[in-house]
Order: sequence, then structure tokens, then C-alpha cells
Amino acid sequence: MKLGVIGLGYWGPNLLRNLLNIPETDVIGCDNNVNRLNLIKGKFPNAKYTKDYRDLLNKDNVDGVLISTPLKSHYKLAKIFLENGIDVFVEKPMTASVKEAEELISLSEGKGRILMVGHTFVFNPAVIKIKDIIDSGEIGEIYYITSTRVNLGIHRRDANVIWDLAPHDFSVIFSWIDSKPKYVSAVGKDAVLNGIPDVAFIHTIFEDGVIADIQVSWLAPSKIRRTIIVGSKKMIVYNDIDPREKVKVYDSGVDLKEPYDYGEFLLTYRVGDIRSPKIDNREPLKIEVEHFLECIKTRSKPASDGYAGLKVVKTLEMADKSLVENGKVLFFKKSI
Repeated sequence: MKLGVIGLGYWGPNLLRNLLNIPETDVIGCDNNVNRLNLIKGKFPNAKYTKDYRDLLNKDNVDGVLISTPLKSHYKLAKIFLENGIDVFVEKPMTASVKEAEELISLSEGKGRILMVGHTFVFNPAVIKIKDIIDSGEIGEIYYITSTRVNLGIHRRDANVIWDLAPHDFSVIFSWIDSKPKYVSAVGKDAVLNGIPDVAFIHTIFEDGVIADIQVSWLAPSKIRRTIIVGSKKMIVYNDIDPREKVKVYDSGVDLKEPYDYGEFLLTYRVGDIRSPKIDNREPLKIEVEHFLECIKTRSKPASDGYAGLKVVKTLEMADKSLVENGKVLFFKKSI
């Protein structure tokens, strides 16, 4: 199978590395920055290279492309390759607007092409394990989810912190719960670069009543990647940077007993065992790339297809708009 990787900046080389480790796969790297291209050539000499993406616009040259360029170019590049009958993997977020995302979905369906979005965390074994635990009913009804994704840098000029970091959290939360977002609000601040918020607090309510609060920041003293899921029976803590125990299930909660008389109630606070399930240590990106190749071969629907990408883009767009309007609560007018 022949694949092209367009954009060899921050994330593209990781895609290139994983593709080169898959047997019977020919890879062409593409970047219009010649210095960058030469640097990557030295690190991965087994791939072929070009500085012009148009060299890949031929089904005889590539079976699919993986786009890892700045956000504003996602729509343009994905559209060109879909129009030329080539399957497309585009990094998160899929596009810079809902309108663009809807057009790519329509185009991919019309051309019968695969459109997959790089929601890497959806393929993370820890995230998949948590979904299995939730689906089993072990933690009961989900009350709320809080997620913290903060670090010092990297400040970007092509996207604010919501568009950069929050796609991870929304894609993960959407994979865990079936309910659709009802409304969203967000507040934030552009502390370093004027007009580019580098910290944001996003509040989302789902149709089934689940609350999700997400904090994202490029301006924090340490790197934190932690999500807490509170259920009616148990609670889960997911710490993505813990090398040994990424997932912990707490047999903790509050039990309400029937009152003995009018106005009286009894609460029993449970603090039980803590369980850390075994997690597959395979690299999520490798799983994701292999999934894209399998979808190309079998013509099957990706787990993170265009509609999954659209759902995230719609929520990001609403959160970004709310932030501009100083935290105004915005309701989703139609289901996503």
C-alpha cells in the first residue's frame, strides 16, 4: 500500500514513523519547507519525499494520504484529494468550521472515499478500557466528568487553546457516552498573545444530564492530563501521563438511605477498594494508523469518521463563540 504524509512539522514525523514500521507499505513524505524536508530525510531515509503535494494527486502514486498541516489548510487539502478519488486521513480538528466539515463529509460520501479524523485518544487502550468499564455498568449512572489538559506551551498562532487541546477531550468524552451535547459555555483569556486565548474553561451539559467540565491551557507550571468520571456506583480517575497506572477505579460513593421520620435522611459515604486494570501498552497512534489502512483495504467505516470529526468541530465552534461572548450559554440548534 502506498501512503503519503503531508506536513512534516510537529506531528507528521510520528505518522511517518508508524507507517514505515508497517510491512509492505511504501511511504512518501511531503513538506514545502525544504530545510524541514531534508531534516526528516536524515531521520527516516527509507521513505520517499517531495516538496509538492500535487505530486501525490494520482491514485497510481498513493492509495491514501495523511494530512498533518496547520488547521486552516485541512479543508483545502482534504477536498483536493477526495475530489481526486484518494482516501484521506486528516489530523484533528478536521476543519476550522462546521461548514467545511459538512462539505468534506458530503464529498467523501459522493466519491465513495474513506474520510478519517486523527482523534488519536479514541484509540488509546486506556480510553478503550474505560469505555468497556462504563458500558459494563460497573460505575452506574454517570453524574459528571471533569478533565484537565494543561502544560507550559506550545503557543500556536494558527489556533487558540480550545481548537488545539479540547478536541482530545471532546472526542474521548463523546466515545464514552451516547448522549448528545445540549448546550455549552466557555470563558478564557489571551494572557500571552493578543487575540489568541491560551487558557479556557469549557462547561457542557448533555441531553441525559451529564455535566462535562474541561480545562485547557498552554500556561501552567506542569503538565497535567487527568480526567475524573463520577458515577452513581463507582468513580474512575484517568491519568494519561502515569506510566504504570493510567486508570484507577474507585469503589467510592454516597448511599442515601430511606429516612426514619419526616425531614430526616441518612447518607453513607463509601470508601472502598481501588482497582487498577491492566492496560495494553501499544502506542495509540500505531493502532490508529493501522485502523486507517484496514479501512482502506476493507472499505469499512472508520471509528473516527467524518461525522465524529464534525461533532467535535461543532462543539469547538460553539465553545469558541461562547468564549468570545464572555461565557454566553449557547444551545445546539440541531442534533450532532
